[in-house]
Amino acid sequence: MVRKHRQDVTSWYEQPPPVICPLCGRDIPPDQRDEHHLVPKSRGGKVTATLHRICHRQIHALFSESELENHYASAEALLAHPAIQTFVAWVRKKPPGFMDGTRRSNRRRER
Repeated sequence: MVRKHRQDVTSWYEQPPPVICPLCGRDIPPDQRDEHHLVPKSRGGKVTATLHRICHRQIHALFSESELENHYASAEALLAHPAIQTFVAWVRKKPPGFMDGTRRSNRRRER
């Protein structure tokens, strides 16, 4: 008689903790994680934050690298900007895996 081994029941308890986006506060699925350099890499930045891909793209659609370096080098500074607040209010209602096309803002095009 061959005995079948039970699957280890504790394995599903040992899943890594969820990664929370510091911008929108939602769980980030593994396939939607982007590392955002708080100070752009081209400007010598080394510190990163894990963000939803859609949140990361929105940041770069709104701000130049100079603006990111000089004014928006933290999640708190980004969240203080009205355009980011509007985006976050909208995206928080979406499921964690939601992805949409991001267009560069007119405000950034004028610079």
